[in-house]
Amino acid sequence: MSELTYTEPKPKVIAGATGDWELVIGMEVHAQVSSKAKLFSGASTEFGAEPNSNVALVDAGLPGMLPVINQYCVEQAIRTGLGLKAEIHLESAFDRKNYFYPDLPQGYQISQLYHPIVGEGEILVDMEPGIGRKVRIERIHLEQDAGKSVHDMDPHMSFVDLNRTGVALMEIVSRPDIRGPEEAAEYVRKLRQILRYLGTCDGNMQNGNLRADVNVSVCRPGDYEKYQETQDFSHLGTRCEIKNMNSMRFIQQAIDYEAKRQIAILEDGGTVDQETRLYDPTKGETRSMRSKEEAHDYRYFPDPDLLPLVVEQKLVDDIGARLPELPDEKKARFVLDYGMTEYDAGVLTAETESADFFEAVADGRDGKMAANWVINELFGRLNKQDLSLADSPVSARQLGGIVDLIGKGDISGKIAKDLFEIVWTEGGDPAEIVETRGMKQVTDTGAIEAAVDDVIAANPAQVEKAQANPKLAGWFVGQVMKATGGKANPQAVQAIVRSKLGLED
Repeated sequence: MSELTYTEPKPKVIAGATGDWELVIGMEVHAQVSSKAKLFSGASTEFGAEPNSNVALVDAGLPGMLPVINQYCVEQAIRTGLGLKAEIHLESAFDRKNYFYPDLPQGYQISQLYHPIVGEGEILVDMEPGIGRKVRIERIHLEQDAGKSVHDMDPHMSFVDLNRTGVALMEIVSRPDIRGPEEAAEYVRKLRQILRYLGTCDGNMQNGNLRADVNVSVCRPGDYEKYQETQDFSHLGTRCEIKNMNSMRFIQQAIDYEAKRQIAILEDGGTVDQETRLYDPTKGETRSMRSKEEAHDYRYFPDPDLLPLVVEQKLVDDIGARLPELPDEKKARFVLDYGMTEYDAGVLTAETESADFFEAVADGRDGKMAANWVINELFGRLNKQDLSLADSPVSARQLGGIVDLIGKGDISGKIAKDLFEIVWTEGGDPAEIVETRGMKQVTDTGAIEAAVDDVIAANPAQVEKAQANPKLAGWFVGQVMKATGGKANPQAVQAIVRSKLGLED
């Protein structure tokens, strides 16, 4: 399967008082591993359970409780790495990241700093057909999530829910390759799409199952190229991290605000402090949270309760052999096999469900016609009524039946839309509906000729005009279609009208 070719988009440029500035963005995405049990305990990961009901003794940090690695979570991380074309490390290790917070009962987080399970990979971020940027993945490591502090239940006290404590996370760290707010949002969207195809994370941002930390800095035009040549990060400017972003729209807004804030500081002769910030969507601004910690601030050291993690190559190979067809490959195949545009292929492959639905409709049929009906008619109607594909009253079998009737010439495009409306509201088999309701289009040339003759005889003035200006022949086609209730074959009508008016090529 040949890949689609892409041209890199230009970096976002912001005009300042002293000249132009460019953005440099790196992402740290925390993706909750799709697993029924936590990373180091058998406690449930069910969302929405009663507070503190999904907590094992080790999650609560009780003395003497030892962590036991969940093999399935390890396999999910490997699966993710392979899906991102990344290097899988057969040997990795867990460290303790020490910090103290009420929702972290152990007083440390078990993570992988020095020896992550997944190394370098890449993601192609689609901006528009033919335009995309390859963003390098630096690493993916496994770590456990913290709990949740609840501050809005009482005016004087805060509460702690430990249900999330110990839930397995994959931290997916990119290189600073992203060059604008829109690219950053598309990067998260593409990463989410890949994870959902792989089945390693459900990507539910509303529930906190996918959230991003965004590192933003600004530099002068040309400085990024110097960084690429030297790998010297000083060319990129001081970065600030915006924590826990869970909305594509807010990611763009936060980056735009933060970049302009940094530019204003630098143009006033100040320096940007490296720090962690939060985005306030109500005010549309970022605010300081804390100074940016370095690795030594967390006093990392190897976790004494966990042996190094050793994975056999056979396991990696077995997981790789079971990988599904991923979005980029599926999109390229749709373009090649079905002759559709890259844009349409992108729409249809956005989710596995939509791709599977389309292929069921297109099975043995005209791919372009099937894509048109799925995207324009079905998806358009679903969007209009705020329904998901799972809630569609029209099945792939029914929509395929409509496409079949068009392909055989039994119905015209106009009749097909009327038929779609009936199937949408009443259900039923399209072929039976056409038969019982007399919707089949007229292909009998004798009947069509009679209708054309009647229209021509009734409109002699229009005949003279059409013979002087052949473009007006379309008026006769419309009148014949109206007279036949839209059932006449439009191509046959057009040919007979031109013949009767003496307008043959």
